[in-house]
Amino acid sequence: MLSVLRLSFDDAQCIIEGAENKARELGLAMCIAVTDESGFLIAFKRMDGGKPLSTTLAQDKAHTAAISHRTTQFYNERNVPGQLLFGIHTAAAGRFSTVGGGVNVAVEGQLVGAVGLSGGAPEQDIACAEAGIAHFLSTRA
Repeated sequence: MLSVLRLSFDDAQCIIEGAENKARELGLAMCIAVTDESGFLIAFKRMDGGKPLSTTLAQDKAHTAAISHRTTQFYNERNVPGQLLFGIHTAAAGRFSTVGGGVNVAVEGQLVGAVGLSGGAPEQDIACAEAGIAHFLSTRA
């Protein structure tokens, strides 16, 4: 029998709060998605002014990070013609995102979910995702 750690709705809201705080600091209107360890949506927020494209992109980034156990940035650097991973962006019924901003959430070394952000440059999306995770982890201490 398996025991699975999973983010709760309150955990997801905490991650969103931390990511949103960072987004506001950067002056960005972000879409923020948090999934469980299987890539299924737990919570989502579209900040006022968030782009329509960013609504699905944030969810796909979180989904990708969760199902692959890797950040979307990992695949962005490797999904190029001539590399063995080229073409992976067609996986998961086309939901597999290679755009930076999908980051795994781990607790006690176990993947418990993922967060995906969209609305800024990929580097900004990643920074906001990491801020959300850091905020969540700091509340667990």
